[in-house]
Amino acid sequence: MVKSSKSATRKTGYGADSLVVLEGLDAVRKRPGMYIGTTDSQGLMHCLWEIIDNSVDEALAGACTHITVTLHTDGSIEVADNGRGIPVDIEPKTKLSGVEVVLTKLHAGGKFDSSSYNAAGGLHGVGSSVVNALSSRLDVEVDRDGKTHHMAFHKGHPGVYTDADPEHPSPDSPFKKTRKNRPTELEIIGKVPPKRTGTRIRYWADPEIFNETAKFDYNQLIERVRQTSFLVPGLKITVIDENIEETGNAAIDTLVETDVDEAKAGAAETLEVAAAEAEQQLNTEAEATADQDEEHSEAAATDEDSAQQQAHDLVAEDTTVLEATQSKPGHRRVEEFQHTGGVVDFVDFLTMGEPVSTVWSISGQGTYKEETQAVDANGDLHAENVTRTCDVDIALRWTNGYDTTMRSFVNIVETPGGGTHVDGFLQSVTKLVRKAVEENARKLKVNLKDSKMKVERDDILAGLVAVVTVRIAEPQFQGQTKDVLGTAQVKGVVQRLCDKLFAELINGTKRGYKEQSMRVLEKIVGEMHARIQARKTKEVTRRKNALESASMPSKLSDCQPGNDDVAELFIVEGDSALGTAKAARNSAFQALLPIRGKILNVQKASLSQMLSNKECAAIIQVVGAGSGATFDLDQARYNKIIMMTDADVDGAHIRTLLLTLFYRYMRPLVEAGHVYAAVPPLHRIALTGSRKGQYIYTYSDDELAGKLAELDSAGITYDADIQRYKGLGEMDADQLADTTMDPRSRMLRRITAVEAMQANEIFSLLMGDEVPPRRQFIVDNANDFDRSKIDT
Repeated sequence: MVKSSKSATRKTGYGADSLVVLEGLDAVRKRPGMYIGTTDSQGLMHCLWEIIDNSVDEALAGACTHITVTLHTDGSIEVADNGRGIPVDIEPKTKLSGVEVVLTKLHAGGKFDSSSYNAAGGLHGVGSSVVNALSSRLDVEVDRDGKTHHMAFHKGHPGVYTDADPEHPSPDSPFKKTRKNRPTELEIIGKVPPKRTGTRIRYWADPEIFNETAKFDYNQLIERVRQTSFLVPGLKITVIDENIEETGNAAIDTLVETDVDEAKAGAAETLEVAAAEAEQQLNTEAEATADQDEEHSEAAATDEDSAQQQAHDLVAEDTTVLEATQSKPGHRRVEEFQHTGGVVDFVDFLTMGEPVSTVWSISGQGTYKEETQAVDANGDLHAENVTRTCDVDIALRWTNGYDTTMRSFVNIVETPGGGTHVDGFLQSVTKLVRKAVEENARKLKVNLKDSKMKVERDDILAGLVAVVTVRIAEPQFQGQTKDVLGTAQVKGVVQRLCDKLFAELINGTKRGYKEQSMRVLEKIVGEMHARIQARKTKEVTRRKNALESASMPSKLSDCQPGNDDVAELFIVEGDSALGTAKAARNSAFQALLPIRGKILNVQKASLSQMLSNKECAAIIQVVGAGSGATFDLDQARYNKIIMMTDADVDGAHIRTLLLTLFYRYMRPLVEAGHVYAAVPPLHRIALTGSRKGQYIYTYSDDELAGKLAELDSAGITYDADIQRYKGLGEMDADQLADTTMDPRSRMLRRITAVEAMQANEIFSLLMGDEVPPRRQFIVDNANDFDRSKIDT
């Protein structure tokens, strides 16, 4: 027997009345993750990017030159620009103002029609409306047609707020929602010069949407603003943070007042000049045409009025810009960003370490065909084949490091996951580099007959700093968060352009690039050799038997297996110190590797030169974790790497060279705190009398003088013949063990790199090829010399 649908519905409780229809922006509030990814800090920042990107799109269209982002003390954020302003007239289909359409309708905006924006970051028509939906309050002001238009929203719904203090609007103020299906007219709140246009959006993120962990990240904002200023040359972006407590600094307040006074003085001067020019024109025309005095006088007077009006408008506009970007007295976190060099400047900014090449630029344009949905005159969609233009702008360089820094963008929107534009770039570069290596195999000492001698993409990426940008109309992203570009045709455009222009660079056919291209190829081939060597090292099983120990350098005095968690490797300066250290060590967990003199300065040397150096190669092999990008901290054979050198200037220099090797090619060892410097004593004081047989060790001349004075004041006698150690080899085994090697009594200095960027700069400055900056550093810091800070 078949049951009726009515009885089935009654049984399951699921019918048409169970369906929920979410209208307008309610769907966004119900499922915010679909639009901004998450409701934590990432989603909070994503809302700000949507608003900023809309202003940047105006700059890409050539209509905006200045964007101001203000962080107010009440938690709200305001983004202002001098673009064309959101349209304020009525949109024919919805009968609503352009402002209301943009801020309340999903998939609505000016970026679906390429006539308004050739390239834009906000493409789905949901950015502003989503931010509006997820804000407890949003206010928008638009300057157009000589008027300032204003409109307010509460959780995406238009209406009117009644603020107790209009100067300090609040989302908690009484709000009256506009009645459903009734157009909301824009409120005109002021007048502006006819030529002034722009948009200001201020919003308060809704705490009901974002979770408690959502925090605003100022540093992330600055980083995003800085990168945008690189990607849109000439665009000025100002960030004003009003959340810093007022300092009450009179000097700062005076500076602000001075800026305003200067602006006013400039305005008065502009008016005087305009009036003088108009008067001069009037007198000239009157003398030349005396028979038409009245007619020309009226015309000249009109010109004078026009000139003065233009001057007034210009002054008013300049004053408004000054007021908009000038922070309040005492609030001094104001940062401005403006760059003219584009992605070339961006790569220069991102570069860490010693450059192997200058910044190489690849710029051009290509076209492709794409089928898209176009809106006809009746508002209906239909398929249409269009020819798109793709602007490509790429900058790249290689450094002597092994880290890869690659940033990719589509219409200034960052694509962390890459996409077709990055695929085209990498495919072309990989192909051309391999070809260049084959053509220069003899110079590069590459055996083409060896199948293992093949450049891989990772070899090319090591030390590469690159920015890849494209500008296209209506790009296809994977998801609203726009992490990956999916437009397939872009790959071919980028690849063809790189095949032509990058080939000229890497082959050295472009004037001035022959020497650079060879250095780049040597660096890449060095990475290839390092990878092959690392693979060989990994093929050797970790210390399990005597056979493996025999595969290590013959001069290594290894420790007993089975103590990996506490194993220590002492890198000892000289063979004489090695003999003493062998007798002083605990062979159960302490290994010794002697080095002869000063090793290679790897900061100045290429990767291949480093690998061919016996001392450097031995250290890498003994540590057993590889080098460069292939370094694996978990494979390290020792828990502590201890540099044990003499307590003199030469010893300090050797430690510096060793540290350079560790930082450049085994950096995780340093970052994880596994690298140490032994601290051997410089003097030994032998006590006499009742304390005969006791010894005191000091580590500097100042400490020795202080200790002797202390003993004299205490009446403790000592042998006047103070022993001074010229090197570790002068100690006997017991002394070396007690002072430097025995964990129970020794002193070690742990080497750390808390600030990676600062460490990079220091290594580049002190150990690099550039002598003038190093000399200037010494001159600038000579007066601050502190001997106690010198590691000798």
